[in-house]
Amino acid sequence: MADTSASLRRKIASAGDLQSVVRAMKSQAAASVGQYERSVAALGDYARTVELGLGACFRSSAPLDGAPPSHGQAGRAIRAVIFGSDQGLVGRFNDVVLDHARATLAALPATAQVWAVGDRISSGLADRRTLAAGVFAVPRSVQAITALVGQVMVKVVGQDEAHEAPGARASLYLFNNRPVSGSAYEPVSQRLLPLDESWRRKLADQPWPTGMLPEVLGEVPREVPGEGAMTLRALIREYLFVSIFRAAAESLASENASRLAAMDRADHNIEKMLRTLGGSFHRLRQSSIDDELSDVVAGFKALGAGR
Repeated sequence: MADTSASLRRKIASAGDLQSVVRAMKSQAAASVGQYERSVAALGDYARTVELGLGACFRSSAPLDGAPPSHGQAGRAIRAVIFGSDQGLVGRFNDVVLDHARATLAALPATAQVWAVGDRISSGLADRRTLAAGVFAVPRSVQAITALVGQVMVKVVGQDEAHEAPGARASLYLFNNRPVSGSAYEPVSQRLLPLDESWRRKLADQPWPTGMLPEVLGEVPREVPGEGAMTLRALIREYLFVSIFRAAAESLASENASRLAAMDRADHNIEKMLRTLGGSFHRLRQSSIDDELSDVVAGFKALGAGR
């Protein structure tokens, strides 16, 4: 059925409205990418401070119970947190990190207990015949990331911290997408617990950056046999907090970068469709004008012939 000028007007108006929505989403995604990338950069100084404190503790303390070298994981429970999105319009963002997590976890000696950040990750796990142990909502701002980290610390990490050194019973893995350049991203993984022995040695070997040696202020209780020092335990919790916060911020930056790219493609397609519809409308209008002019000329000739 051929389009009429009225139907073409409606299509052009609808496409224009859709383009306005797409461009608003582009602007929001671009602003969100910037704030999440800045939060990751700002986290670097604090992470560096925590690592300096851990290095000082590692130099002066015995290894934590339950934190053997990276190869000693037999019989250890495995927990994983996968960061994704609650919303669509992100291309293969969720599938990429899910496939990476599935391949990594399949190579481990035990079945992992998996927590999902985002309903899309939970649905993806169900499609892959894996039931999520829990689902966390995706933060909608930098400020909300802290609340998410607190929930992960309580529900996933906190199960081991009642009477033992962190990670004495379970291994903990994080999976997220990390921005690469522009709108590109790549899936990455990190094993937080047990602490990697080579990483511990690397931190212990780093020299203190000033001539003033670190010391713990305030009253420090004696170590309880079989546990790490309170200061070391506190620093490890801060290390976990920083690592989970960074993974969440990187995932959110990647999600918005992916959405920005998708909206950019949609904007380009709508612009192309508007040009096509505009051309069709102008051709139809010109054809209608030509027909009217032909009718006028024909009528004029008929009147002239009748005289």
